Amino acid sequence: MARKIVVTSGKGGVGKTTVVANLGISLSNLGQRVLLIDVDFGLNNLDVVLGVEGKVSYDISDIVEGRCRIKQALIQCGNRKNLFVLPSGNSVYTCVNFNDKTIKMLIDELSPVFDYILIDCPAGIDVGFHRAVSCADEALLVATPNITSLRDADKVVSIMSSYALDKLGLIINRARGDLMLNNKMMLPYDIRDLLKIDLVGILPEEDTVFLSSGESLPTKSDSYKAYKILANNVHKGSKKMYDVFGKYSGFIGSIRRRLKRSV
Repeated sequence: MARKIVVTSGKGGVGKTTVVANLGISLSNLGQRVLLIDVDFGLNNLDVVLGVEGKVSYDISDIVEGRCRIKQALIQCGNRKNLFVLPSGNSVYTCVNFNDKTIKMLIDELSPVFDYILIDCPAGIDVGFHRAVSCADEALLVATPNITSLRDADKVVSIMSSYALDKLGLIINRARGDLMLNNKMMLPYDIRDLLKIDLVGILPEEDTVFLSSGESLPTKSDSYKAYKILANNVHKGSKKMYDVFGKYSGFIGSIRRRLKRSV
C-alpha cells in the first residue's frame, strides 16, 4: 500500500508544486513507484511543472463522472516508468462538486499500485485544503524563511493537529545560506523550533529550479543534491540535511556572499 502524503503550505507562492514534482522524481530515482495527484482544482499546474500538459486527455473529473477509466487518466512522466501524474480538473464546477469522500475513495483505489502518492494541496486553508488533507496519512509542510510564510505555516500546523496524521514534517524551501549567515534570513533550525515540527529537508534557492520546468534538475546542481537528500529522508527516515551554508563559509565563501549582495 502506498504512503499517502499531502504536500501543503498555507501560503501560495512558496514553491509547493515544484517541491511535489521534484520530490516525486527523486523518489522514483530510488526505485519507488510514485503517483503525483493534483487536487488544486481551478488553479492546477502540476502537469505544467512536469512538462506533460500536452499529454492530458482526461483528468480526475472524467474518472469520477465515468467518462474514462483510471488508467486512461494517468500520465507517465517522460521515460520514467515508475512516475505518473493524475491531473485535476480546471473548472469551478469540478471544485464545487467534488467532496472529500470522492477523492479519498479514488486515492484508496490507487494505493495498492504505488509506493508513494504525493497529493498537491491547494494554497490557503479553505475547503480545498481540508479535502486534500483528509485523503492523506502523512503531511509535508513547505515554508520559506520569511515572516508571511511562517505565519501561515503556523496556522496550518494548528489546523493539522485536528487530523490523525501519522507524520507531519517541515520542508524549508528557497533557503539562502548567504542571507542566513548575514542574519538577514531565519536559520532552518530556528524555524523548526518556531513551528515545533520535525525538519525533513532544506532546499536552496537556485535559478536552476525555475529554468528546469518540464525537465529533470541537472545532476550537478545544488537543488538536485538537496532533493536527493530530502527523498532519502522521506523514504528511509534519515536526518541528513543539505548544507545550505557550505559554499558561503570561509574566505572564498565570504567573497561569494559579497558578490551575491551585489547582484
